[in-house]
Formats: sequence, C-alpha cells, structure tokens
Amino acid sequence: MYRKPSPQMTIDDFILPFSGSFSADNCWVRLARIIPWEEIEKDYVFLFPSDRGNVAKPVRMALGALITQTRCGYTDRELVQQITENPYLQYFIGLRKLPVDQIFYSSCLGQIS
Repeated sequence: MYRKPSPQMTIDDFILPFSGSFSADNCWVRLARIIPWEEIEKDYVFLFPSDRGNVAKPVRMALGALITQTRCGYTDRELVQQITENPYLQYFIGLRKLPVDQIFYSSCLGQIS
C-alpha cells in the first residue's frame, strides 16, 4: 500500500526549532534539488498496488535513505543514527521537521536495499 505524500518540499519547508536556516550550498540540499522525486514516485507507486497492509515509506524517504547509505558507506545502524542526528539528512529524505520519534529502524533497511 502506498499513500502519496503532499507535494515535494523545498528547503524553505523544513522547520528548524532554533530559528536557524539551512545553507542552500550544502551537498544534501543541492542533491535534493536535482533529483526528480515526483517523476520517480510515478514509477514507485506501482510497486504497491494493494490497498491493504502496511503503508510504504514515501519514495523520498526510501530512496533518499538508500542514496545516503550508498554515498556514505554507512551500515544500517549508522544510517539511522546519522539521519537522527543530522537535519540536512532529515531534509534530504523528505522530513519537514526534526523528528520526535524514530523514523525507521535499522532492521527495516534490509527490506529497502
């Protein structure tokens, strides 16, 4: 099952609790800008034809996590830790604000890759 998220976000949509702002020159911000998330989502949604079962993670989260892990060489656990600690990575995978709860568990990542 897949539920399309609201329109893809931009750097201005991410809510920083400390009233700061992101650098538009950050490598994760630049990469997020050039990836055609909505085009990829059109193909991704067809992987989940059923309307039953658990809802799949949004394409930006799933693909963004995989890109991050591949580019940085993180293990599944390291990836979850890095995303938890780094607002730029949180933005890159499509979160709109710093998460209160864990986004996903490292044990789920084997299903993505």
